[in-house]
Amino acid sequence: MSVAKTVGAFVEDPFGELTAAQKAPGLKQRFPDRVLIMTTDRCFERCAHCTRRWILGRTPTVETPEDLARCVAYVRRHPKVRDVLLSGGDVLMLPDARVAELVDAFAALPQVEVIRICTRAPVSRPSRVTDRLARMLAKSGKVWANVHINTAAEAVVARAAAARLVTRGIPVSSQTVLLKGVNDTPRKMLALLRALSAARIRPYYVFQCDPVAGLERFRVPLARAKEIERYCAERIGGLALPRFVADIPGAPRKVPLDLL
Repeated sequence: MSVAKTVGAFVEDPFGELTAAQKAPGLKQRFPDRVLIMTTDRCFERCAHCTRRWILGRTPTVETPEDLARCVAYVRRHPKVRDVLLSGGDVLMLPDARVAELVDAFAALPQVEVIRICTRAPVSRPSRVTDRLARMLAKSGKVWANVHINTAAEAVVARAAAARLVTRGIPVSSQTVLLKGVNDTPRKMLALLRALSAARIRPYYVFQCDPVAGLERFRVPLARAKEIERYCAERIGGLALPRFVADIPGAPRKVPLDLL
């Protein structure tokens, strides 16, 4: 039975990360080709719109060699998995040696083609992304960086850290959350996308705020979200245009807003 508590259409654990999606201690899987590894429950900052606000501290993280071995064994037993997300929490809260250990463990699996470092560090603590860290992450040739950036000002802050990664051959992408009162005007979103592309950060996704209990105040109406998407699509090229999507519980994919 799910431990999620319904609050209108918003619940504490809409994606079943405490239940059905948890396949091994510290490992979650919702889609056939990728898994998420809970490397830590600590973050550089606690975002008010965090999708895991109710489950951090209540779900296992990968702490011991045995934990990591179980996660690696799970991936090995599921050959469709090609993409491993190192998340949490924020994986870059961990020391370099621990980050390297996590990356190397999954990079050693021939089936794994992509390892995503999911982080807010380039915005919250750019100095954490050192050239030493970038060189280490680049060794396997499998690492991508996914950065959470919501405003043009944050993109400017992240620029130097992103450059250290890109220079070492690590692709950097941004996942943005569409937030009421923060980036929910066409001009603010366009400014963000332009700032990201100027920083060589690929605009990847713009998400509707997840249906997590307590986040109702951040949700932008669907019609408004579509208006913002159209405005941006008419003014920038495809290289700088992300996919505007919603993560819907039970859906087999991130759902484009134009299908809603």
